[in-house]
Amino acid sequence: MLTLAIITAAVAAGATALPAPPAPGLHYAFTIAVTLADPIEQGIVDGRRKRFVPITGGTVSGPKLEGIVLPGGGDWQTIGADGLTIIDTRYTLKARDGTVIDILNPGVRVASPDVSAKLARGEPVGPDAYYFRTTPRMSVADGPHDWLRRTVFVARGIRNPDTVQIDVFSVD
Repeated sequence: MLTLAIITAAVAAGATALPAPPAPGLHYAFTIAVTLADPIEQGIVDGRRKRFVPITGGTVSGPKLEGIVLPGGGDWQTIGADGLTIIDTRYTLKARDGTVIDILNPGVRVASPDVSAKLARGEPVGPDAYYFRTTPRMSVADGPHDWLRRTVFVARGIRNPDTVQIDVFSVD
């Protein structure tokens, strides 16, 4: 028993002495500006407010991708009184060269109850008033944009009254 305690203490001491590994880098890839229709409210389900926000179109611009957001996607939201909104979006992009790209973009938005209520009503709120992050994943056919399915992305969201801006970054 004593030997096990000594080994455990030595391992624990050694683990704290190691330097942290370097963090992966982030590189700006593109911004998706999504236009929205009015939300469709489902009501309270399992203690959380549920709603669907139709995506009507938009643009994609940036150093790695240019194009448009096709109408027909949506954002399924589950909003808690605790300020946590669980986001589950799915929509389609069309690159400038005509390539169609399917995007799944789950994430979270965290805000105070007051800020959450303003966002839900479509009122303007500065992006520093809440935390809005997503992890976009793309599906695309082989070709010039297949790098999208071979790359991990993280994104910062900004909710505007009638649009959502998603700034997408590739992870090294």
